[in-house]
Amino acid sequence: MNIRILFFGIIRDIIGKNSLEFKMDDNTTIHNLKDQLLREYQKLDRFNNFSVAVNEEYVDDSYVIKSNDIIALIPPVSGG
Repeated sequence: MNIRILFFGIIRDIIGKNSLEFKMDDNTTIHNLKDQLLREYQKLDRFNNFSVAVNEEYVDDSYVIKSNDIIALIPPVSGG
């Protein structure tokens, strides 16, 4: 299945792109996706507590990704 991943903030800087088209196996979870991204982009390990939204709604790591989902990886935000 095909999915699109959007990157924001420091995650975008590490990946070097705003987005990627990704092919995934059926029944892949957000947890599986995070593992794959961490293997390919080891610098993400410092930011492994990022939030994930699918189709503009926050989800947890157990969410099963569906074909054509748009996934956003959002780094922790701090303010002052």
